[in-house]
Amino acid sequence: MSEHLARRTRTRCSFSTQGGTAISGNSASRAWAAERVVLSAALGATGTEELAERAVDELSGGQRQRVWIAMALAQEAELLLLEEPTTFLDIAHQIDVLGLLLHLNSDQGRTVVVVLRDLNLACRHASHVIAMRDGRIVAADAPSDVIDAESVGTGFGLESLVIDDPICHTPLVIPIGSNHTQCDAHAAPAHLDRSDQQETPVRTLARPIDASFARRSSPCSS
Repeated sequence: MSEHLARRTRTRCSFSTQGGTAISGNSASRAWAAERVVLSAALGATGTEELAERAVDELSGGQRQRVWIAMALAQEAELLLLEEPTTFLDIAHQIDVLGLLLHLNSDQGRTVVVVLRDLNLACRHASHVIAMRDGRIVAADAPSDVIDAESVGTGFGLESLVIDDPICHTPLVIPIGSNHTQCDAHAAPAHLDRSDQQETPVRTLARPIDASFARRSSPCSS
């Protein structure tokens, strides 16, 4: 990628800027055509085609993360290193960004290394987890072999219950903490007879979704 294009992408997420490598004649045309192919592929892989002409400061947090990832892909990086890419994102955008990274790993064969503080998101999306404390690796293996109540207590000083995630069948950490007695106060009395209570129907909204997007946004690692 030329320095001119790199400067443009630092301020805008446009990948259709005019310019390219400073080479004259047919060589310049071929080089720019090759760049456009790479950039189009990066936009397509991250679902950011519609953002190509918008300024970065106009985008939401989730859109910005996608654009940064697209910029890395445009440099044809085989290894992506991301530090807390879900910080400051709402839960929907967190799942969306991690689903994208999962797609890049499983479908495109790219190596993705992510620093996450949310254990449940890490367990759902990672095939390999490295737990660290005070700069040292204390455990490294599949999520089910690393995350349990004992490791959470050792690593975070937190009492917890670790159960099977009913969706992905990965470890699901439920914090207990020191205020769990407050939870007991809000629990329904054991003697309460629920037999005469009317069950509330559960309503769902079904809508067609693109199959490739659904696979990319899958909440569980393959």
